Amino acid sequence: MEQSVIHLSHCQKEIFCFAVPEVCPSCGEELKGRRLQEAPVSLPSPFTDGHKTSCCLLVAPAHNNQDRDFTGTSDLHTGISNTKGVVYNYTQDGVRRDQSGWSHCVSVPLVRPDMFHLLAQWDQYLETFSEGPAWDPEDHNCFSFCLQFLNGVLAMEGRGTLSRDDFTRCFILPRMRRVSKYTTLIRHLQEHQYYLADRQETLGYGQEESVATS
Repeated sequence: MEQSVIHLSHCQKEIFCFAVPEVCPSCGEELKGRRLQEAPVSLPSPFTDGHKTSCCLLVAPAHNNQDRDFTGTSDLHTGISNTKGVVYNYTQDGVRRDQSGWSHCVSVPLVRPDMFHLLAQWDQYLETFSEGPAWDPEDHNCFSFCLQFLNGVLAMEGRGTLSRDDFTRCFILPRMRRVSKYTTLIRHLQEHQYYLADRQETLGYGQEESVATS
């Protein structure tokens, strides 16, 4: 299980660690019983269980990614969850409907919770699209499957479609940058126990744009 990262502030330093230390790793002052500038908080993980999501684009390590990691050089795979957490994804063997295997992935919500009419039809849209004409693996891949489905939904909603570059830039890259920073931080803490940064620095854990069909 992934370790939880704790963030606290002291002596104008942002401190990241796996457990609150007894003394400040920057100034050496005892922290027990003393007020911190901010209460320790658990840093949200950028990863989620794709089978507990609804109507999301999911990005996970590809099956041939033996380390199951998200490094910039590793192969990734994409799919779309229905309202029950079944992940539809395209492979050379055709469209799969996975009920397991997506427990550690990055999710991009595609439907707002208040879009009841779309939520009610999402599973039907996804199943109908998946049963469409056979896909040629030479011309298509897992991402084009997801993007064409999403653009089909946008068209039915009377909205403009998204190019591959626009969708990647607006929705995928911000999350993958956060994943990169988070995994780098995890590795640093595993080797050095603490990560210290000046208070004006930022690690970029802000909110990303999250809804493609808003």
